[in-house]
Amino acid sequence: MADGGHNDWAIGPLSQRYLDPLVKSLDPRFDKYRLPLASVERLWTGSRWGEGPVWFGDGHYLIWSDVPGDCMRRWDEETGAVSVFRKPSNNGNGNTRDRQGRLITCEHLGRRVVRTEYDGAITVICDNFEGKRLNSPNDVVVKSDGSIWFTDPPGGLLNVGMVGDDLQKYLDIQGVYRISPDGKNMTLATADFVYPNGLCFSPDEKQLYVNCSRERLIRVYDVKPDGGLGNGRLFYQYVSPERGVPDGMKCDVEGNVYCTGPGGIYLHDPAGKVLARIKTPGHHPTNFAWGDDDWRSFYITMIGSVIRTRLNVAGVPSR
Repeated sequence: MADGGHNDWAIGPLSQRYLDPLVKSLDPRFDKYRLPLASVERLWTGSRWGEGPVWFGDGHYLIWSDVPGDCMRRWDEETGAVSVFRKPSNNGNGNTRDRQGRLITCEHLGRRVVRTEYDGAITVICDNFEGKRLNSPNDVVVKSDGSIWFTDPPGGLLNVGMVGDDLQKYLDIQGVYRISPDGKNMTLATADFVYPNGLCFSPDEKQLYVNCSRERLIRVYDVKPDGGLGNGRLFYQYVSPERGVPDGMKCDVEGNVYCTGPGGIYLHDPAGKVLARIKTPGHHPTNFAWGDDDWRSFYITMIGSVIRTRLNVAGVPSR
């Protein structure tokens, strides 16, 4: 249907490929990012709450979490087969890769951030701050210098079983943390949030974006040379009554910011203006990852399914 002179295309059931995912263009600057013959395809369905997708370009596969299902799954591009990557997963949520290509995962059950070594062994990166147990690490990114940044909202404490029997909240803050490249120091980067969730760096890593699910907003910070944050300010506030909250967030190579939100995934320019909204069929999206050889494919996790579409711009690679 038409909307203010812009196009709004619907798609049918995801039993095969369909042309044009439901895209609502809100600014003509989005036109160059659209692929007219792009399709949306369902890769797999069956997860309870898909989250934390991460693309492994060297192996041509996608890994993502099913948080309440206590499982992580793997989709292989060559065969289309889906297999169990890890079960139990300690209710793993957000995932990324470090500079050596190893998987970094935020676990609710262990209240920790862990690394999967090349041989499959699990190394605990952190599980406390100043001697107090973390809340429930949620999402994670790795900077080019090797430092690890993650959010620690109380979400796992609010869902029975996600953090085990101990539901005690030991920290008075909901922080965003930085672990030094050598892994020896962990610092609180900011505690400006009631529920920090997704986070990502700008392509030049001079800004860090962090969203808050409860307040439905994104804040942006300048990254200081010493690794600290400064000049925190509002980037965008979502006011739509539609279902969905800020959660997964990534940047493309041109500095545009993509974030799940009410009714879909929002594409913001570097100043915060919304250029387009990418809707998904069925349940709202939870997170997404750039992938494929050119980093122009968009892998999206939702409640139940994993889908893929394409844009005419590359995302910032996960490694």
